[in-house]
Amino acid sequence: MATGGFSSKGLARVRELLAHQVESGFVPGVVGVLARHGEVHVEATGTLAFEGAGAGTPMAADTICRTASMTKPLVAACAMTLVDDRTLRLDDPVDDLLPELANMTVLADFHGPLDDTVPARRPITLRNLLAYTCGIGVIPTKPGKVPLIDALNALDYSTPDEWMRGLGELPLAYQPGERWMYDTASNVTGVLIARATGMSFGDAFRERICEPLGMEDTAFSVSGEDIARLATAYQRDSPATGERVVDDGPDGRWSRPPVFESGGGGLVSTAQDYFAFAAALLAGGSHRGQRVFSRSSVTLMTTDQLTPAQRAVSGFWPGFFNEMGWGFGMSVLTHRSGLGPSVGSYGWSGFYGTAWYNDPAEDLTALFFMQRGHAGDQRLPVWQDLWPAVYQAIED
Repeated sequence: MATGGFSSKGLARVRELLAHQVESGFVPGVVGVLARHGEVHVEATGTLAFEGAGAGTPMAADTICRTASMTKPLVAACAMTLVDDRTLRLDDPVDDLLPELANMTVLADFHGPLDDTVPARRPITLRNLLAYTCGIGVIPTKPGKVPLIDALNALDYSTPDEWMRGLGELPLAYQPGERWMYDTASNVTGVLIARATGMSFGDAFRERICEPLGMEDTAFSVSGEDIARLATAYQRDSPATGERVVDDGPDGRWSRPPVFESGGGGLVSTAQDYFAFAAALLAGGSHRGQRVFSRSSVTLMTTDQLTPAQRAVSGFWPGFFNEMGWGFGMSVLTHRSGLGPSVGSYGWSGFYGTAWYNDPAEDLTALFFMQRGHAGDQRLPVWQDLWPAVYQAIED
């Protein structure tokens, strides 16, 4: 029996795998959304927390979760609305709105001292920010190994302007356009959006993304009675004691507005909210008959923007870009490996265990929300099992 392009047996297998994450104690709860050929299936199991009031609240499509790096595609989309209305241009320098990034210098040696630099050969553009080729970003490394990364991690986040001032005083790691570097560009994009619109980043994001898409629970903090729907986030169990560690609870960092609205990972959202965004992209930029993004913007966001030369020298480990590229704020699959997303699929995951992909070739959206630190790493068994199960559930 088929339902909306999925087999009943296949959906049951996905449901079983989600239940296993709860029964094994990996997470207290998880919710998934699968959609194909216009039919949407929500699979939720478990509760918001292992302890406290959340232990009695079922996980659901409107459970609020920290999206971490799944903030990045939303921020890129917000920037593209400014391109659509011609407030910004992709290939113009961003110096006029971000003068801190004018006349940058570049390290002569990435591992070298901060004062050993050469001039940047060209200015940074919005395209560089969205494709993560602006020349600076985070690198997983131990403190004291790379002076630039130590300085980047020590920047003052007290206000967006103060953070930008500090960033502008640092050299770039590489020449603009030379290679992909993660994360920092999304924070810069948030500041750019705020300055281009003359309002806070959060207000601009709400006006341009949340309101048109009906994303009522997507924001940079949670307040009031909505706190009762915020799932507790956990870290990996302590290697020393094996005890479960709470990373952020209902009264934690997201229970109050931040002083710095992080485009790299600051949003909370729900599975149903994020699905509205994913569905709009899959529909070419439209939501319930209303255009939110131009078709050209959706194409740019979801097409690999990296050259073979950039992919060859970029990534967190050798071969990082062997099977994928990078669009605007999200990955794009360039080679299919095994039973999983088709070439041209796009999406991203988050540190706390959120993951999303659209597969245009299959008319498929799949997303999963849980709250456990490092669970966004798709090499973990939870993703290794779930993605093949999604594709095994497809039935035409």
